[in-house]
Amino acid sequence: MPYLATLTPDNLDAAIAVRVRPDQEHASTPVAESLAEAYVHPAGVAWPRLIMDEERVVGFLMAFFDIDWKMDGTDFRSGLWRLNIDARAQGRGYGRFAVAAVGEELRRRGEDLLTTTWHPGPDGPEAFYQRLGFRPTGETSGGETVGVLGLG
Repeated sequence: MPYLATLTPDNLDAAIAVRVRPDQEHASTPVAESLAEAYVHPAGVAWPRLIMDEERVVGFLMAFFDIDWKMDGTDFRSGLWRLNIDARAQGRGYGRFAVAAVGEELRRRGEDLLTTTWHPGPDGPEAFYQRLGFRPTGETSGGETVGVLGLG
């Protein structure tokens, strides 16, 4: 049964070793870069977690909480910032588990909408997110499609 774990000095190397398939690298961000981004944002904005199966790291996710989406103080959002499932662990439900876990954390914090972005096109994860119920908003962010999932 998968579960989430916080990052520690003992599991940092395993986290950084998470690698998606080579054909997915253009549509994902390496874990080390995600951790650097988490570090430079104010405390509490980024929520990095390892996706574990027993004692084995199978992926990495990073959620975000109350980001000023339009950077004008009018649109604060929370959701899934990064999702990397190790190439050797794909196709086993870990991505679906990760999205559900972020949804649970957002509900616990009183949120009712999960926002994420994905690389557009046939070589991106759009079909995965749409199977989970995400719908595109018509917006883009950094060239990526913005999607939302209701948590109600």
